[in-house]
Formats: sequence, C-alpha cells, structure tokens
Amino acid sequence: MPPSDFERNFQRLEAELKRLEAEYNMYFSGRLPKPPWETRSRVEALMKQYDRMYIQNYGDKFRFTTLQTRYATFVDLWDRGLKAKEEGRPGPFSHKRASKEPEKKKLQDRVVHTSSFLDPANEGDKLAALYKSVVEARREVGDEPVPFERFASLVTSQVQKLAKSGSEVSFQVAVKDGKVSFTARALKGSKE
Repeated sequence: MPPSDFERNFQRLEAELKRLEAEYNMYFSGRLPKPPWETRSRVEALMKQYDRMYIQNYGDKFRFTTLQTRYATFVDLWDRGLKAKEEGRPGPFSHKRASKEPEKKKLQDRVVHTSSFLDPANEGDKLAALYKSVVEARREVGDEPVPFERFASLVTSQVQKLAKSGSEVSFQVAVKDGKVSFTARALKGSKE
C-alpha cells in the first residue's frame, strides 16, 4: 500500500527537522558561517501548517505532537546557544576543555625522597638522585623544574649552614597539599 499524502508530508517534516538539527550542530561546531535561518523558517512553516490541520488518526496526532515538542525543545536550546555565543560566554554547546594543569587535590601526600649529605661536592650521585626526585615531583604537581646548578648551590649552602662539626644534613622531598615540599635539617651526632 503506497503511503498517503499525509504520511509523505509528515516524513518530509521529519526529514527537514533532522536536517535543521544537523545544520545547527554544524553551525555551533564552527563548520557553518551563519545559523540555518532558511531551514528553520521552512520547518516552522510546515509545523504551523500541520498544527492548523485536523488530524483524525490518534497515532498520527501523537507522532505530530511528539515532533512538535521536540522542535520546541530544540528551538529553546538553539536560541540559548545563539544568545550565549553573541554574549561571548559558554553556552549549552560549548565543550569544556581539559585543563593542562593537573588536579592538585587528587595528588596523594607522601614523602618522595630522602638523602643526607656531609659534603655535596663529593657526593654527586646522591645529589643527582635528589635533584631527579625534586624535578619529578615538581612536574607531577605542574611546576617547572629548577636548574641543576641552582639546586646544587642551594643544597651546598644548606649543608654549610646547618652542618655542625661533621654532622650530616638530611633533605626530604615530599608532596603535601598538591605542592612540593623540600626541607633540610641537621642530623644529631656525627657519621664518620
């Protein structure tokens, strides 16, 4: 049985609505330079035409009412999107971009590395391991690494400042509250 005139026109209305939805998606994604006003006015005219008609079949009435509701919902969404775009603020079609900065709250508080020094100039391997742990911890929380020369001079100055008659100075690298903590303290007693 061939489809009736009503069925053909109704299928045309459904196809036009799908086309309008696709064109708005392309507009909001930046692939169309302007909103699809022509298609929207065509769909609106078809909606008004069917709204004025008397539809006898309850199934067809239900299909049309569903389509009408869908169209009204889309119009509201599109209008909000257009208004937001004109005002230069994010709207219902803007996608949240992933931030390049890691979430600092999700980082677990922990001690990353501990080393002790008597003379950093003669303990290059330990100094390099300590520096590597500081760099990795800083990268993990999203901070820039410190130059090695600056780091080595800091460690040397702390050892000279805190060391008393041959005692070692302990350095601890930790992550606390999403930040890198680098502490130095003199150890009691001397190691020879």
